Amino acid sequence: WLVLLVSLAAGVLLGCSLKNFTLHVEKQECTHCLTINTTVCSGMCFTQDSNLQGVAGRKFRVQRACVYQSVAYRSAEVPGCPAHIDPLYIYPVAQRCRCSKCNTVTNECTKNTNVNANVQKI
Repeated sequence: WLVLLVSLAAGVLLGCSLKNFTLHVEKQECTHCLTINTTVCSGMCFTQDSNLQGVAGRKFRVQRACVYQSVAYRSAEVPGCPAHIDPLYIYPVAQRCRCSKCNTVTNECTKNTNVNANVQKI
């Protein structure tokens, strides 16, 4: 029961929810950059790891990440692009989030320690 209560409390207190995020976009060929306000999934989810080795330990491992439950895509034009450069930039907008096992096919499942992680060059 204690583990269940801790799990529920962690989900409520830590939370996985929509957060506002500012994305700075630039294209090398364009004279201006673009600032986009969007939403992302952010927060912490309950995780537990067992100190048991082998198959027995895997039964007690719970590793979840805050991931998109639904996402839409929008576009914006980067200003100052020459005529031969496509100014269109497509970006995700999170609509709903959930705590779930991280799927490396559809999500970035690692922590990026790069200070300039919010700068997207295309």
